[in-house]
Amino acid sequence: MIPLVYDQINQWGKDDEFFLALLKKIADLGCGTGRLTSHFAKVGYRITAIDPNVEAIEYAKNKEYPGDLTWLVGDSSNLHTNTFDTIIMTANVAQVFLTDKSWQSVISDAYLALKPGGYFIFDTRNPLARVREQWEKDMTPDIAKNQKTGELLEIWTEYEGFVEGIYTFYETVKNTDTNETIIHEKMQLKFRTQEEFYESLQQAGFSNIQVYGDWEFKHAAEDTKSFIFCCEK
Repeated sequence: MIPLVYDQINQWGKDDEFFLALLKKIADLGCGTGRLTSHFAKVGYRITAIDPNVEAIEYAKNKEYPGDLTWLVGDSSNLHTNTFDTIIMTANVAQVFLTDKSWQSVISDAYLALKPGGYFIFDTRNPLARVREQWEKDMTPDIAKNQKTGELLEIWTEYEGFVEGIYTFYETVKNTDTNETIIHEKMQLKFRTQEEFYESLQQAGFSNIQVYGDWEFKHAAEDTKSFIFCCEK
Protein backbone atom coordinates (compact mmCIF):
# COMPACT_ATOMS: atom_id res chain seq x y z
CA MET A 1 0.00 0.00 0.00
CA ILE A 2 1.22 3.50 -0.90
CA PRO A 3 -0.68 5.99 1.32
CA LEU A 4 0.09 8.98 -0.94
CA VAL A 5 -2.16 7.68 -3.74
CA TYR A 6 -4.18 4.84 -2.17
CA ASP A 7 -7.53 6.67 -1.73
CA GLN A 8 -7.47 8.05 -5.27
CA ILE A 9 -7.00 4.73 -7.04
CA ASN A 10 -9.34 2.81 -4.70
CA GLN A 11 -12.74 4.47 -4.93
CA TRP A 12 -15.92 3.66 -2.96
CA GLY A 13 -17.53 0.54 -4.38
CA LYS A 14 -19.79 -2.43 -3.96
CA ASP A 15 -17.39 -4.11 -1.54
CA ASP A 16 -17.58 -1.13 0.83
CA GLU A 17 -21.39 -1.14 0.78
CA PHE A 18 -21.32 -4.86 1.61
CA PHE A 19 -19.27 -4.34 4.76
CA LEU A 20 -21.41 -1.41 5.94
CA ALA A 21 -24.50 -3.60 5.83
CA LEU A 22 -23.09 -6.00 8.44
CA LEU A 23 -21.53 -3.96 11.22
CA LYS A 24 -21.98 -2.67 14.82
CA LYS A 25 -19.06 -1.88 17.17
CA ILE A 26 -16.07 -2.42 14.95
CA ALA A 27 -12.36 -3.08 14.87
CA ASP A 28 -11.09 -2.14 11.41
CA LEU A 29 -7.94 -4.28 11.21
CA GLY A 30 -5.53 -3.11 8.53
CA CYS A 31 -7.47 0.14 8.12
CA GLY A 32 -4.82 1.77 5.91
CA THR A 33 -5.53 5.43 5.22
CA GLY A 34 -9.01 5.20 6.74
CA ARG A 35 -10.78 5.25 3.38
CA LEU A 36 -13.55 2.92 4.54
CA THR A 37 -13.26 3.92 8.20
CA SER A 38 -14.46 7.42 7.36
CA HIS A 39 -17.77 6.04 6.10
CA PHE A 40 -18.23 4.04 9.30
CA ALA A 41 -17.69 7.18 11.34
CA LYS A 42 -20.17 9.20 9.29
CA VAL A 43 -23.00 6.79 10.04
CA GLY A 44 -22.23 6.62 13.77
CA TYR A 45 -20.33 3.37 14.33
CA ARG A 46 -17.91 3.07 17.27
CA ILE A 47 -14.61 2.20 15.62
CA THR A 48 -11.11 1.15 16.59
CA ALA A 49 -8.94 1.47 13.48
CA ILE A 50 -5.55 -0.31 13.45
CA ASP A 51 -2.71 -0.47 10.94
CA PRO A 52 1.07 -1.09 11.26
CA ASN A 53 1.84 1.56 8.62
CA VAL A 54 2.67 4.78 10.52
CA GLU A 55 2.40 6.92 7.40
CA ALA A 56 -1.04 5.54 6.57
CA ILE A 57 -2.33 6.28 10.07
CA GLU A 58 -1.01 9.85 9.81
CA TYR A 59 -2.89 10.30 6.53
CA ALA A 60 -6.00 8.94 8.18
CA LYS A 61 -5.75 11.22 11.21
CA ASN A 62 -5.59 14.29 8.96
CA LYS A 63 -9.09 13.60 7.66
CA GLU A 64 -12.17 14.91 9.43
CA TYR A 65 -14.24 12.31 11.22
CA PRO A 66 -17.40 12.64 13.30
CA GLY A 67 -18.28 10.08 15.93
CA ASP A 68 -16.39 7.72 18.22
CA LEU A 69 -13.09 6.76 16.58
CA THR A 70 -9.76 5.49 17.93
CA TRP A 71 -6.59 5.22 15.80
CA LEU A 72 -3.81 2.78 16.64
CA VAL A 73 -0.48 2.02 15.03
CA GLY A 74 -0.19 -1.71 15.53
CA ASP A 75 -1.59 -5.07 14.52
CA SER A 76 -4.01 -7.76 15.69
CA SER A 77 -2.04 -8.28 18.91
CA ASN A 78 -3.19 -4.81 20.02
CA LEU A 79 -6.86 -5.83 20.04
CA HIS A 80 -8.38 -6.05 23.53
CA THR A 81 -9.98 -9.34 24.58
CA ASN A 82 -13.77 -9.75 24.44
CA THR A 83 -14.36 -6.21 23.15
CA PHE A 84 -15.83 -6.08 19.65
CA ASP A 85 -19.09 -7.05 18.00
CA THR A 86 -17.37 -7.20 14.62
CA ILE A 87 -13.80 -7.29 13.33
CA ILE A 88 -13.23 -6.60 9.66
CA MET A 89 -10.29 -6.76 7.27
CA THR A 90 -11.10 -5.13 3.94
CA ALA A 91 -9.26 -4.57 0.65
CA ASN A 92 -7.80 -8.11 0.59
CA VAL A 93 -5.63 -7.47 3.67
CA ALA A 94 -5.88 -11.22 4.39
CA GLN A 95 -3.46 -11.80 1.51
CA VAL A 96 -0.57 -9.82 3.01
CA PHE A 97 0.02 -12.53 5.65
CA LEU A 98 2.52 -14.60 3.73
CA THR A 99 3.05 -17.50 6.14
CA ASP A 100 0.55 -19.86 7.73
CA LYS A 101 1.95 -18.91 11.14
CA SER A 102 1.31 -15.19 10.66
CA TRP A 103 -2.19 -15.81 9.32
CA GLN A 104 -3.07 -18.15 12.19
CA SER A 105 -1.84 -15.54 14.69
CA VAL A 106 -4.13 -12.89 13.19
CA ILE A 107 -7.28 -14.99 13.26
CA SER A 108 -6.50 -16.26 16.76
CA ASP A 109 -6.15 -12.66 17.95
CA ALA A 110 -9.41 -11.77 16.23
CA TYR A 111 -11.22 -14.65 17.89
CA LEU A 112 -10.06 -13.58 21.35
CA ALA A 113 -10.98 -9.93 20.74
CA LEU A 114 -14.56 -10.67 19.73
CA LYS A 115 -17.45 -10.86 22.15
CA PRO A 116 -19.32 -14.19 22.16
CA GLY A 117 -21.52 -14.22 19.09
CA GLY A 118 -19.33 -11.61 17.38
CA TYR A 119 -18.35 -11.76 13.73
CA PHE A 120 -15.05 -11.78 11.87
CA ILE A 121 -15.45 -10.61 8.26
CA PHE A 122 -12.79 -10.35 5.58
CA ASP A 123 -12.37 -10.53 1.82
CA THR A 124 -9.78 -12.24 -0.33
CA ARG A 125 -9.26 -13.05 -3.99
CA ASN A 126 -10.07 -16.49 -5.36
CA PRO A 127 -6.83 -17.95 -6.80
CA LEU A 128 -8.86 -20.04 -9.27
CA ALA A 129 -10.20 -16.85 -10.90
CA ARG A 130 -6.61 -15.94 -11.88
CA VAL A 131 -7.27 -12.20 -11.65
CA ARG A 132 -3.52 -11.62 -11.57
CA GLU A 133 -3.38 -12.54 -15.26
CA GLN A 134 -5.59 -9.54 -16.05
CA TRP A 135 -3.33 -7.29 -13.94
CA GLU A 136 -0.30 -8.36 -15.95
CA LYS A 137 -1.96 -7.43 -19.26
CA ASP A 138 -2.55 -3.83 -18.18
CA MET A 139 0.45 -1.76 -19.24
CA THR A 140 -1.09 1.66 -18.46
CA PRO A 141 -0.41 3.66 -15.28
CA ASP A 142 -2.98 4.76 -12.72
CA ILE A 143 -3.24 8.53 -12.38
CA ALA A 144 -3.41 10.42 -9.07
CA LYS A 145 -2.50 13.78 -7.58
CA ASN A 146 -0.06 14.76 -4.85
CA GLN A 147 -2.46 16.13 -2.23
CA LYS A 148 0.20 18.46 -0.81
CA THR A 149 1.60 19.98 -4.02
CA GLY A 150 -1.13 19.37 -6.60
CA GLU A 151 1.36 17.68 -8.95
CA LEU A 152 0.06 14.90 -11.19
CA LEU A 153 1.39 11.41 -10.45
CA GLU A 154 1.61 8.15 -12.36
CA ILE A 155 1.54 4.76 -10.59
CA TRP A 156 3.29 2.06 -12.61
CA THR A 157 3.17 -1.63 -11.70
CA GLU A 158 5.69 -4.31 -12.64
CA TYR A 159 4.92 -7.98 -12.00
CA GLU A 160 7.47 -10.57 -11.00
CA GLY A 161 4.89 -13.32 -10.49
CA PHE A 162 5.09 -16.29 -8.15
CA VAL A 163 8.28 -17.06 -6.27
CA GLU A 164 8.00 -20.01 -3.85
CA GLY A 165 4.25 -19.59 -3.67
CA ILE A 166 4.29 -15.82 -3.01
CA TYR A 167 3.06 -13.42 -5.70
CA THR A 168 5.43 -10.45 -6.00
CA PHE A 169 5.06 -7.12 -7.80
CA TYR A 170 6.43 -3.57 -7.58
CA GLU A 171 4.63 -0.23 -7.55
CA THR A 172 6.43 2.94 -8.63
CA VAL A 173 4.99 6.44 -8.18
CA LYS A 174 6.43 9.02 -10.59
CA ASN A 175 5.95 12.74 -11.10
CA THR A 176 4.14 13.01 -14.44
CA ASP A 177 5.94 16.19 -15.53
CA THR A 178 9.49 15.36 -14.48
CA ASN A 179 9.39 11.53 -14.56
CA GLU A 180 11.06 11.61 -11.14
CA THR A 181 10.51 8.46 -9.06
CA ILE A 182 8.95 9.42 -5.74
CA ILE A 183 8.20 5.99 -4.29
CA HIS A 184 9.22 2.47 -5.32
CA GLU A 185 7.73 -0.29 -3.21
CA LYS A 186 7.75 -4.08 -3.27
CA MET A 187 4.38 -5.79 -2.71
CA GLN A 188 3.74 -9.45 -1.92
CA LEU A 189 0.53 -11.47 -1.69
CA LYS A 190 -0.43 -15.00 -0.68
CA PHE A 191 -3.28 -16.58 -2.67
CA ARG A 192 -4.94 -19.15 -0.39
CA THR A 193 -7.80 -21.36 -1.51
CA GLN A 194 -11.29 -21.24 -0.05
CA GLU A 195 -10.62 -24.57 1.62
CA GLU A 196 -7.39 -23.36 3.24
CA PHE A 197 -9.14 -20.33 4.72
CA TYR A 198 -12.07 -22.42 5.92
CA GLU A 199 -9.86 -24.95 7.71
CA SER A 200 -7.77 -22.23 9.37
CA LEU A 201 -10.90 -20.48 10.68
CA GLN A 202 -12.22 -23.75 12.10
CA GLN A 203 -8.89 -24.38 13.84
CA ALA A 204 -9.07 -20.91 15.42
CA GLY A 205 -12.49 -21.79 16.90
CA PHE A 206 -14.86 -19.98 14.53
CA SER A 207 -18.21 -21.49 13.63
CA ASN A 208 -21.10 -20.73 11.26
CA ILE A 209 -18.58 -19.91 8.54
CA GLN A 210 -20.31 -18.39 5.52
CA VAL A 211 -18.51 -17.65 2.24
CA TYR A 212 -20.15 -15.10 -0.04
CA GLY A 213 -19.11 -14.31 -3.59
CA ASP A 214 -18.39 -11.07 -5.43
CA TRP A 215 -20.08 -8.68 -2.99
CA GLU A 216 -23.50 -10.28 -3.14
CA PHE A 217 -25.34 -12.02 -0.31
CA LYS A 218 -25.08 -15.32 -2.15
CA HIS A 219 -22.79 -18.29 -1.65
CA ALA A 220 -19.46 -18.25 -3.46
CA ALA A 221 -19.02 -20.41 -6.56
CA GLU A 222 -15.92 -21.89 -8.17
CA ASP A 223 -15.65 -18.97 -10.61
CA THR A 224 -16.15 -16.31 -7.92
CA LYS A 225 -13.49 -13.60 -8.14
CA SER A 226 -13.70 -12.42 -4.51
CA PHE A 227 -14.52 -14.45 -1.43
CA ILE A 228 -16.10 -12.72 1.54
CA PHE A 229 -15.80 -14.81 4.71
CA CYS A 230 -18.20 -14.14 7.57
CA CYS A 231 -17.72 -16.32 10.65
CA GLU A 232 -18.99 -16.31 14.21
CA LYS A 233 -17.30 -16.70 17.58
